[in-house]
Amino acid sequence: MNFKQTVAAIALMAATASLASAQSPAATATGNINGKTIAVRYSAPSVRGRQIFGAGGLLSRDPTYPAWRAGANAATTLTTDVDLMVGTLAVPKGTYTLYAWVQNPAEWQLIISKQTGQWGLSYAPSQDLGRVKMTMAKPPALVERLNYALTDQGSNKVELKLAWEQHVATVPITVK
Repeated sequence: MNFKQTVAAIALMAATASLASAQSPAATATGNINGKTIAVRYSAPSVRGRQIFGAGGLLSRDPTYPAWRAGANAATTLTTDVDLMVGTLAVPKGTYTLYAWVQNPAEWQLIISKQTGQWGLSYAPSQDLGRVKMTMAKPPALVERLNYALTDQGSNKVELKLAWEQHVATVPITVK
């Protein structure tokens, strides 16, 4: 390959990466408990007419299924500068990767992994800090783009909400 072909190949790869990123843009949900910050960083894919969950859905073709990377592109991260209780799980301050166990559409579990910095399709169960049951609901309308929110619930508590397609999953977070 000559210099001109190499430059063209690099430009094509950059354009492809940019397009993929634009289809699942980076997003951050932040929350505050007693002046301490909690942040979820993720890439937000869209439904775009596809079946996402269940048999034959997009996620069932993922090599880590039924553990879902809970976003697109790089792994979704949770960063906290204070020790937390996520549901019933003690989570020391630090950075973690989030996955969701989605095998049963009515009973998701949030997986908090100690492994960080990996691409989203790398899931190692041996790195789990733990799992917590999420409360499931159906949104009033299709949620086109994946969305996380950290909503103040008062009394040193926020609610983590993950919403996409026909699913809304929540878990309470409190300062430990």
